Amino acid sequence: MRKGAEILVRTCANVRASENVVIVTDSERMAIARAVADAALEVGAVSSIVMPPERSIDNEEPGPAVAAAISAADVVFLPVTLAMAHTRAVREAIGAGARVLSMTAFTERMMREGGLFTDFRARRPLCQALAARLTAGERLRVTNPAGTDLAMSLRGVTGNSHACLLDGSGFSAVPNIEANCAPAQGTAEGVFVCDGSIPYYGVGPIREPVTFRITQGFVTDIEGGDQATFLADLLARQDDPWVYNLAQFAFGLNPACTEFTGEMLNDEGVNGTVHIGIGTSANLGGTVSAKTHFDAVARAPAVWIDDEPVLSAGEILIA
Repeated sequence: MRKGAEILVRTCANVRASENVVIVTDSERMAIARAVADAALEVGAVSSIVMPPERSIDNEEPGPAVAAAISAADVVFLPVTLAMAHTRAVREAIGAGARVLSMTAFTERMMREGGLFTDFRARRPLCQALAARLTAGERLRVTNPAGTDLAMSLRGVTGNSHACLLDGSGFSAVPNIEANCAPAQGTAEGVFVCDGSIPYYGVGPIREPVTFRITQGFVTDIEGGDQATFLADLLARQDDPWVYNLAQFAFGLNPACTEFTGEMLNDEGVNGTVHIGIGTSANLGGTVSAKTHFDAVARAPAVWIDDEPVLSAGEILIA
């Protein structure tokens, strides 16, 4: 895994000598954490591996000790089994100046092949261009052959370019190159049919399409097969109305991510897909902090921003 760790440390996070690097992990991802720590030590950084108390759901807070550790870091890597990216702890670390690289549910395969080995710098201009469209636009509509037809306002929204390259304080996940935004709160209306993957909570690649019905920015119904039933039951148990918030819209842009594998940061980056995020939006420019956040990916989408097509049948239409 050494080559993958070198890409993460040298290219993606731009780790420099004497910087304080904190790697948050758990027993399942410890081999990956050690590979990243070794790569950071090779460039002269100071590496620490931190293990939070056991958490029960993606994007549950990691506890005050971990929050303090990452807030004091120059660079934070998150090779964790349950996502931490959409937590207050990460938001505060970024506010304190940290460069945070999310590696949720990373596998040893992902350290050796696939999306991590693409040319991130070559893809960054497209990522930035789509983020700029999201910022400048006023309205977005997305459809797909499975039945998606969802519209939302972009007024006052700032698009985010997450090209897996951190040159200054901020956040990116790797290797899911994406341009995303938190839509204007309460404006999303329509239907989103996930026929790709829900790479959270063990759901994974979709066997029977999962339909999300969305009104005034909230999921009001989840329909489909056993995966939809499992997800609906899990969200109901959280006893938090904000877990139904339409938090995110994103384009997947990594040309080396081509198949849905169930690996979160592979599936979200599959080139030519889109995904919505549900739950917390605060780390994306929104205002909502919920008990969880998850994404649902759709195949072969068409997207219009202010009636101008930017994606058609999964093909990106802008340079």
